[in-house]
Amino acid sequence: MNYLALGSLFLVVNDGLFIGLTVGLAVAVLAGVVAGFFVGGLFKRKQIDKRLGEVEQRAAKMIEDASLECKTLKKEALLEAKEQGLQLKNELEKENREKRSELQKQEQRLVQKEDILDKKEESLLKQTNALEQQKRELANHEAEIKKTQEKVNHQHQLMIEELEKVAQLTKDEAKKLLTNEILDETRHEVALQVRNIEQTAKDEADTAAKKIISLAIQRCAADQASEITVSVVPLPSDDMKARLIGREGRNIRAIENATGIELIIDDTPEVVILSGFDPVRREIARLSLEKLISDGRIHPARIEETVEKVKKEMDAEIKQAGESAMFEVGIFGLHPEIIKLLGRLKYRTSYGQNVYKHSIEVAQLAGLMAQELGLDVNLAKRAGLLHDIGKAVDHEQEGTHIQLGADIAKKYRESNNVINAIAAHHGDVEPKTVEAVLVAAADAISGARPGARRETGTNYVKRLEKLEALASSFSGVDKSYAIQAGREVRVIVKPEQIDDAQAVFLAKDIAKKIENELEYPGQIKVNVIREFRASEFAK
Repeated sequence: MNYLALGSLFLVVNDGLFIGLTVGLAVAVLAGVVAGFFVGGLFKRKQIDKRLGEVEQRAAKMIEDASLECKTLKKEALLEAKEQGLQLKNELEKENREKRSELQKQEQRLVQKEDILDKKEESLLKQTNALEQQKRELANHEAEIKKTQEKVNHQHQLMIEELEKVAQLTKDEAKKLLTNEILDETRHEVALQVRNIEQTAKDEADTAAKKIISLAIQRCAADQASEITVSVVPLPSDDMKARLIGREGRNIRAIENATGIELIIDDTPEVVILSGFDPVRREIARLSLEKLISDGRIHPARIEETVEKVKKEMDAEIKQAGESAMFEVGIFGLHPEIIKLLGRLKYRTSYGQNVYKHSIEVAQLAGLMAQELGLDVNLAKRAGLLHDIGKAVDHEQEGTHIQLGADIAKKYRESNNVINAIAAHHGDVEPKTVEAVLVAAADAISGARPGARRETGTNYVKRLEKLEALASSFSGVDKSYAIQAGREVRVIVKPEQIDDAQAVFLAKDIAKKIENELEYPGQIKVNVIREFRASEFAK
């Protein structure tokens, strides 16, 4: 490579002078290179042969080592196989010994069981023989008993025939006679026991009922009925009457048209009387008239404006009154429309008794009695508060307040028990719950107490006495009692003088005489009772 570089340099320096020398040098270099390749190839071949010899020696040594190692592993494997064979042999011998031992134990058990079975078999044979002996003895006893029974039956038949001859009765006749006598005695004893039980139950029930009712009445305080039922509006002066009448009566007509209430303006000084069957409208007219009088501006437009304003205020007051009743009694969840109807009862009276206060009183009485009896207090209070809800609309719709009240409760999804209590509180339908009975009792207590309705205590007592005297004036009447605060008269007749058919006519005659001779609120039920009693003394 150095020669080639020098030759190239000379060619570069002096192309012309060294052309021949350069060619010679190039030939020499090529020859040297070829010779070097040849010499190197020979050298490499010697080295490869040397290495191949070394590799062969190593391979031979490795084969020899592997052969020795295989022999060693083979010996070890044979030794290990011999050891495992010996171990398996020992384990098999051990298992065989254990199985032989267990088999010997089982053989011993089987031998013992065979001995026990043999003993039991011997015992059973003995018992079987004993039973066969007892059967033979029982058969002999039965034969003897049969013979004895035949003798007894024969003697019994002879005795029966002898008794029939003496009593002059056959066997069946005597049996029937004896059975009838036993049944009569049994009926008598049962009747006495039933009578005693019924009397005891009645006494205990009366005592408990009186106690519960008295406690409920003592714990419930109520107001007296108001004696004034007309709405009266005082005037500041008699000149106000002319202003209320207006020119050609236009003001008074406007008031009457707007409120539906009739104004009575007479010679009574400084007083205007409002007349109308609807207490709510009458109250609206009263409040409107008072506002107009205090304001002084009285003309048709002002009258209509004032009446509309008072109606809105009245609606709010009615709703507030209904909510107050609900909170006072302690029940919740009433429909808003029912609350409004409750508030309207504040302006409704029945025989002088305010229905709003009466409903609250009935709810409290029913709740107290339900509490004493351990019943549903909430149901009793709810039904008691709503029992007269129909009176809020009975002057506007057809039907009794009972029917209307039940329809209202049904419409606003009250429970079936509440609806039944409303419908049954005057006895029109059968009560389905004890709470319904308590509501009816509380209603009677609230309306019957002295001072509850427009009737003084003296007049109340006199009316009841007169009612009893009138019922007792009929022939055949033994006793008469006025109950339910004069709503019912109970007449007990003499059974030997009045039969069942005559009792029906007697009830009609008494009711007709009451209608003709007495003055009373509401209606009176005549209940004629004919009771036959048989008594005898044992001496």
